[in-house]
Amino acid sequence: MAGEPQADCLFCKIVAGEVPATVVRETDTTVAFRDINPQAPTHVLVIPKVHYPDAAALAAVEPQIAADILRESAEVAAEDKTVGSGYRIVFNTGSGAGQTVFHAHAHVLGGRGLNWPPG
Repeated sequence: MAGEPQADCLFCKIVAGEVPATVVRETDTTVAFRDINPQAPTHVLVIPKVHYPDAAALAAVEPQIAADILRESAEVAAEDKTVGSGYRIVFNTGSGAGQTVFHAHAHVLGGRGLNWPPG
């Protein structure tokens, strides 16, 4: 069922505390943790505590939680002091876009130059 934890989902297991993560922020609706394969000095994933397969599905059903992810992404950037130099928030949606964990999540990237277009 949409929104319910999935037994085979890595991020649901992080939310439940079953898989360790370096958590940097947590709210009632989100968890933010360091990526295990960082692509920039700041590379934090911000996920909803509810399970939806991607950002589009989350936004369609729970737009307030999608907004919470954006708000927490900005807080992560501020705490990591990347606001002045700039940061990027990325939602990969679908395997063709590079999504590998099918639980909605944002990547917060900063601390180095970020070229456009991304590779």
